[in-house]
Amino acid sequence: MIAARHVVSATLVVVGIIHVLPASGILGAERIASLYGISVDDPNLLLLMRHRAMLFGLLGIFLISAAFKPAYQLAALMAGFVSVVSFLWLAWPISAYNAQIYRVFSADVVALACLIVGFAAYLHGRRGR
Repeated sequence: MIAARHVVSATLVVVGIIHVLPASGILGAERIASLYGISVDDPNLLLLMRHRAMLFGLLGIFLISAAFKPAYQLAALMAGFVSVVSFLWLAWPISAYNAQIYRVFSADVVALACLIVGFAAYLHGRRGR
């Protein structure tokens, strides 16, 4: 049987990768358009979207790093949960996504499932001590 710690690590890596992928938006408007199917003509919006990409990259790196540092795993699981649930909560009432935003929504559903499994494994591992 796979140890709970390995399950926690695996889920953090998966969720981390999901969060790192949008970091390529740092590269500019063309990459953001490719990621999200939106045009970013306003330089203020471009700045905000690039900053968002940077924050997602940092969160993703933290999630992946925590996969290998048990002391940070609970904080990483919680940070991932807040990130994913907040997007899903904001997106849920909107029904007119483009294909790229639907892909983000779907990836966050996968991330949420991973985080639930990761939390359960984390708690199971803690109980077994």
